[in-house]
Amino acid sequence: MEEPSKSRFRHRDLNWLSFNERVLQEAADKINPLYERIRFLAIFSSNLDEYFRVRVSQLRQMKKVKKSLRKQLALKPTKLTKEILEEVKQQQEKFGDIYNKQIIPELAHQGIHLIESSHFNAAQKNFVVDHFQKEISAHIKHHILNLDEENELFLENATLYFFVTFQNEDKVGLVNIPVDACGRFVEIEGDKQNSITFLDEIVRFELHTIFPNEEITGIYEIKLSRDAELYIDDLYDGPLAEKIYDSLKQRTSGQPTRLLYDSKMPKEVQKKVRKLLGLGKIDMMPGGKYHNFKDFFSFPDPTANPELHFKKLPPIPHKVLEKSENYFTAIAKKDQSLHFPYMSFDYVENFLKQAVQDKDVTDIKISLYRVADESKLTSCLLQALENGKKVTVFVEAKARFDEKNNIIWGRKFEEKGANVIYSYPKIKVHSKIMLIQRRENDEIVNYSYIGTGNFNSETSEIYCDHAIFTANQKIAKELLRLFKVLEGELIVPREKNLLISPFSTRQEFTKLIYNEIENAREGKKARITAKMNSLEDLEIIELLYKASNEGVKIRLLVRGFTCLIPGIKGMSENIYITSVVDRYLEHGRIYVFENGGDEKIYYGSADLMGRNLDRRIEVISPVLDKDIAQEFKELLDIQLKDNVKARIQDASEENKYVERAEGEKPIRSQYEMYNYLKEKHTS
Repeated sequence: MEEPSKSRFRHRDLNWLSFNERVLQEAADKINPLYERIRFLAIFSSNLDEYFRVRVSQLRQMKKVKKSLRKQLALKPTKLTKEILEEVKQQQEKFGDIYNKQIIPELAHQGIHLIESSHFNAAQKNFVVDHFQKEISAHIKHHILNLDEENELFLENATLYFFVTFQNEDKVGLVNIPVDACGRFVEIEGDKQNSITFLDEIVRFELHTIFPNEEITGIYEIKLSRDAELYIDDLYDGPLAEKIYDSLKQRTSGQPTRLLYDSKMPKEVQKKVRKLLGLGKIDMMPGGKYHNFKDFFSFPDPTANPELHFKKLPPIPHKVLEKSENYFTAIAKKDQSLHFPYMSFDYVENFLKQAVQDKDVTDIKISLYRVADESKLTSCLLQALENGKKVTVFVEAKARFDEKNNIIWGRKFEEKGANVIYSYPKIKVHSKIMLIQRRENDEIVNYSYIGTGNFNSETSEIYCDHAIFTANQKIAKELLRLFKVLEGELIVPREKNLLISPFSTRQEFTKLIYNEIENAREGKKARITAKMNSLEDLEIIELLYKASNEGVKIRLLVRGFTCLIPGIKGMSENIYITSVVDRYLEHGRIYVFENGGDEKIYYGSADLMGRNLDRRIEVISPVLDKDIAQEFKELLDIQLKDNVKARIQDASEENKYVERAEGEKPIRSQYEMYNYLKEKHTS
């Protein structure tokens, strides 16, 4: 990981924290209903946990590199880690203010009371004691450690514990908080006040029964995050998928990356924890009384008040596919586009279901990056095998945190007779593609699906993505060649229309940018407009700087982090970036090049990151249907005009909201996109 120059590039890990701060802003934004703001606190916490397990753990690995080599490569992991910890500390303080000064009082105002054990009344105490004995005690594991003896203390990743001090300072106690078995929140039965308490508080209240012979002097919640990377290169010979599956246990025992502890823990107690776990000061992160706020995804609403949640937006019926009895006929006539979550993922599953039941369909090929636990799509693939179809499934066994589930499904498909291909070393298959081959009039006709999101019905309800069904045979033949590459029959797909990483995407994007530069030099209108998740590739960024200096107008929408610094005179003054964080997760990628008035529009699975351009199989497709191209442009234009949830990404990194001019109409793009599609498809 090369350290970018501060003068020309932001560091991706620091700018990612700026993205997570936008999530925190959503928790504070009273435009959002109360329970949705609670959900944003959970998202912030979940994001931060993964960040420490993945990104910070990589920084720790760098520290093992010889100092002379680190200096040569301009790597400064310790300095960067300190900057990260300082920023995280400030964000955690904001988090605490939002939770304590906004969320808790507003819950109380709604008649929902999240109470601590010190505030239990007599009836609540009786319920808690009874509930602990019946539902919790069997799952409690506790230890007393003598500090003057050798101790092997192991904390499971992301598990909550109480670190307990006693009057006898030579001993300490450790108790798990069994969230997986008991849930994080308990509604106190028989209480007319809609009282809810943390599982933590019930365990805290009963600690005197867990340590009956000790006088307790302090109770402090702790949580350890561990390295989530799977280091498998040298494990043993054999199939990569098997190596990955067998190495998953490393995640539970990986190197510690952060110990989150109650900030009220005294320094002398902190020293005891550090010594027992073999941690350094840099590994210690002070927090609030409670950790794992991602558990607030399941925070109960005893009032069932719809005003406390986002109003449901019914899926928009597709004007063609909704009424179509035969998708193949509809797609053969004209390309059909889908936009999630505004439309239902059922259309994708229905397409596959028709293929499974159609006697003329011979082959089904699909790439799966994150497989749902159980879905219509996976059931259809199994049914296709029973119906005698030839099924080829590429399963990405290295999709972080989904490896196990993906491999399990790959094995199920194999057992039923599918041709299952797993990951390749050092490269991931991130493309979202499906190809159906159908015999029509003694010829094989190909039907393609290319999307920006995973084949996952669950995430399709919260991720904003785009997809196109097409019977364009030029696109289909190139997609077929890519599948042959995945199957090992070809080395290079030889594409002319599609942009396929790592074969052609970087080269084609470079040509497209240089084309805009040439047009600007010739006095022609030159513009680049793009929407993506992240912008990190330094070579592409330098090209965008060059284009900006030549007069190309560059308008970007980047949801996550960006290493490009916009708005700097002489470097990036013609580049303007905003970021939209709202109800849904913006996940689609759209790239528009002015091309001298004959616009070229692309969409697909790749961000402008080194990994997407050079180390992943990605598919970026041109939008060839004129109607769909116009639709994509109009949807993108709506997002670029957002003045409710858009934040300006500039050199200050202050995440300032886009200001509305006096009298200007508020444009909350996700709702405007819904209304646009609804009008288009139901009129």
